[in-house]
Parts: sequence; C-alpha cells; structure tokens
Amino acid sequence: MSSSSASKLTAEEYLALDRAAEFRSEFFDGDMVAKSGVSLRHDGILMNLIGDLASSVRDRGCELFGSRVRVRVSSRMYVYPDLSIVCGKILAGDEMQDILLNPAILFEILSPSTENYDRGPKLQHYRGIDSLNEYILIDQNQARIEH
Repeated sequence: MSSSSASKLTAEEYLALDRAAEFRSEFFDGDMVAKSGVSLRHDGILMNLIGDLASSVRDRGCELFGSRVRVRVSSRMYVYPDLSIVCGKILAGDEMQDILLNPAILFEILSPSTENYDRGPKLQHYRGIDSLNEYILIDQNQARIEH
C-alpha cells in the first residue's frame, strides 16, 4: 500500500478531498491512497454476489451496500469494501450519509495487488469494528471463498 500524498492529512481533510474527487481513495493514518481499478472478473463476481444476496439480506432486516460506500474502521482509517451488509439500524458517520459505522459483514474480492493487504493489515484493522461479525474473502482467480 503506497501513499499518494507526501504530507499527512486529517480525517476531515481526507473526507473533503475524497468527496470532491472523481476517483475514490482510502485513508489510513494520514495517508490518502487511491483505489485501483477492477477487472471484468472482479466486477462480474461483485454483481453476481449482489444479485444472489439482495433479497435474502433484505428478508433478514439487513441492507446491502456496494463498493461506492465508505466504511469508517476507526478515526484513522476509512475504506471502501467491495460489499458491506448492515443489519438493523444504519449508523452513518455524519450528515453527508456516505459513511457506514456499523457493518455486520464485509466482503473483499481478492486481486493480486490487494490480496496480501486484505488478508493481513486490513483484516487486523477490521477486527476493531465492534459491529463486524463476518469478513469474507473471495478469490477471483479460483473457486475459493474464505470466511
């Protein structure tokens, strides 16, 4: 994970920049990191996953959010998981209503450039989210899902 900014940002500065930007970036400890593009396979898996889960999630009183919704992991970390599920009342980070505070399930579709980060540091940070019950990794290059 490399930083696209030489100086440290506050969370507020990050949010202002990210909201105004054409492309999404994640935030960790003062660094704003541009999200990479996705492959056709990655996007196909995401669309199939949304289609497969949408009605069953809704039937359980939960809501599904795609990769354009930001999740606050901590005051020092904001990310864009590939898919987020919130059950019960949705807690938003501020009046902009574009930050989830209470995901119950997070999905990441692994790519060669993000796999080590998704399995390691990101997982460790996700463990600090009180509401998180499940973290699901989907390998886009082989038939493998890890829970």
